[in-house]
This record gives sequence, structure tokens and C-alpha cells, in this order.
Amino acid sequence: MKIPTSLPRLKGYRFPREIIAYAVWAYHRFALSMADVEDLLAERGVIVSREAVRLWVNRFGRHFANCIRRDRPRPNDKWHLDEVVIPIRGKKHWLWRAIDANGEVLDILVQTRRSGKAAKRFFKGLITQFGAPRVVITPSRDIAAQCTAGQWINYAATSSRSKRWHRTLTTAPTRD
Repeated sequence: MKIPTSLPRLKGYRFPREIIAYAVWAYHRFALSMADVEDLLAERGVIVSREAVRLWVNRFGRHFANCIRRDRPRPNDKWHLDEVVIPIRGKKHWLWRAIDANGEVLDILVQTRRSGKAAKRFFKGLITQFGAPRVVITPSRDIAAQCTAGQWINYAATSSRSKRWHRTLTTAPTRD
């Protein structure tokens, strides 16, 4: 754990800077609940309430989140864009997801309507935030048509073509 050196001064707090920093860091780094952080500190012999953890997270959380985001490694230059229809409370929603080759989720977008304009905006935001990828892999031709960048690999089209090609090779009549 890297404790930020520019952490605001902690004058007037009952616990030392390291304990507060550890609690806030664990909350943001591992997406724990306040109760989980309380239990984690209790295992280490520090008795603290959830309310104290909540106050620490509210006060110092943004600073830690920015430091964790800053220290995160750059995403791979090969991205997978995916579009999935999911039901939420019985209504259809479209989930757009961008994942790099290491499996890190770059960003997600959930919307009630399938919109090419929103997909372009989503992809442009990713390029603005992370830079342009070398290769983008999509499951369908629709996504590739809606977003433009570098080299596109359309796995759905290539796999169906290869299946069709394999089927014609294996079932073709032979002449004797």
C-alpha cells in the first residue's frame, strides 16, 4: 500500500494517520463495505466504529480514489467491446462493456435504448481517457460499424464464416 504523501493533515483525529489511511485505502481498493473495513481493522486489534470509517471515507476518500486511479497500470492496447441485452426489473437494457486484453474492465454503459450515437460517445470517451487502442475486438458487425478506430476484428463474423467453411468442406459430396 502506498500512502499518499500529500494526505491532508490529520490533526484532531483519535487514530494515527496510518490506520485512517489503511481503512480508506482498503475501502476504495477492494470495494469493501463499512462493516467489512470495521471487521478488517478489528482483526488487526483496532476497535473502530462504522461511523468513524464512514467519516474518514467521506473526508479522505476522493484523494485516495484519485491516487489509486493514477497508480493503476495503463490498459493493454487490445480492447474487447461487448454489447449485451440484460433485463432489469423486467425491462430490456443494453449493457456496453469495454475490457482490455488483461481482463480489466475499462468502462461500462447501461441504457434503456440501443443507440449508435451513445455507443460512439462511449467509445470516444474511452479513447479520450485511455488513448487509442491498436486493436478492437467486437462480437458483431453492428458495433464495429458504430465506432471507428484502428484495426477491428469481428469474432462473430469470423467464427460463423469458419463454421460455414468447415461445414462445406466436411459435407461436400465426393466424386469417385
